[in-house]
Amino acid sequence: MTDKACPIPVSFIDAVGKIIFLTFLFFLSFISRFIFAPLLPSLSGDLGITTAQAGSIFLFGSIGVAAGAMGSGFISSRANHKGALEISVLGAGIVLIACVFSGTIGVVRIVMFLLGIAAGFNLPSNMAVITAIVSRQDWGKALAVQQTAPPLSLILGPLLAAILLPWISWRAILAWIACALIISGILLARFGALGNFPGDQPNFLNIKVILAKRSFWFMLTLFALGIGGNLGIYTMLPLYLVKEHGFGQELANTMVGLSQISTFFMIFAGGWMTDRFGEKRTMAASLIISGALMVLMGTISGVWFNVIIFLEPAAVACFFPAAFAALSRTVQPNLRSLVTSWTTPVAFLIGGGIFPALLGYMGQAYSIGLGIAIAGILMILGSSLVLLLELLDKMEEGC
Repeated sequence: MTDKACPIPVSFIDAVGKIIFLTFLFFLSFISRFIFAPLLPSLSGDLGITTAQAGSIFLFGSIGVAAGAMGSGFISSRANHKGALEISVLGAGIVLIACVFSGTIGVVRIVMFLLGIAAGFNLPSNMAVITAIVSRQDWGKALAVQQTAPPLSLILGPLLAAILLPWISWRAILAWIACALIISGILLARFGALGNFPGDQPNFLNIKVILAKRSFWFMLTLFALGIGGNLGIYTMLPLYLVKEHGFGQELANTMVGLSQISTFFMIFAGGWMTDRFGEKRTMAASLIISGALMVLMGTISGVWFNVIIFLEPAAVACFFPAAFAALSRTVQPNLRSLVTSWTTPVAFLIGGGIFPALLGYMGQAYSIGLGIAIAGILMILGSSLVLLLELLDKMEEGC
């Protein structure tokens, strides 16, 4: 039991307004970083960077996410989860403005690292607040709504790029996103009362408890696979379509954006599947199907290649509601934000940072498609780890 002033959990319907607002903050955190994927062809031409250098941008962002998330407990324990969210949103807006005036790949890397730190503050507090204000039986639905933020940002990013780049520069697009972040941060600070309870400061005992759990390491690996199949593919897909399949930049961004639309709905399907069939079965099915589609994506071309571009994001989208629900059941509630801040950033570093960087180097040395196919095989094999997970059935009340 904890002695924190925790909110009283309510039903999904009663908390839906707060869940939507938290989802919007999560959305801004995502699009501020992953808008760079559809902008890569323009940014590469403007700054004169190679395929390998383009992939490294996301590695720096993922390192920032890891650093920010692992230190988020120090922020939320002092400034409450609300304060951590305010710092995340306002900080990302200010940093993104700096990128508008950047002229070298070095500046872009620094910006992505700082954006990653800001995002690292967001997810642990965002998830801790949602699972604290919503009743346990409705976690699948609540987390499904929250997990619409990544696919929505992945849908709108390429479409915005396809629509706006013929008229304005990539710098102007970043400026508009920065303004949205800053305005949202001010609104949260001025009017919001959400998340007015502290997180748990990391200490050796808590960290030791988490690291001693086998399920922590299994979930970390599973998250890395899921993120690699989702964000890792997405970050390099526009470049893959342009460089290796001969797509024009506008067509590539349009297809990537449209391919993400199904994920918005499949997130809800994943939440329903989680509540109906359980976390383990849902995660395993999602990873196996998306892994097989990745193998095909990297090895075929023509009409079926175009179809797979649309199917693979839908398959992997079902993974995340189940994965976050499972992660919340690996520890007691007082360690929930801490286990999130240790699992997801390392997984982001691997799946959303190292994986795109490796795809970039594969594209320079061999082909991006070969890297995608190898990753798909690893995803299929790694899905077996769900059998080894130990999830708690009896959990204490509190946050």
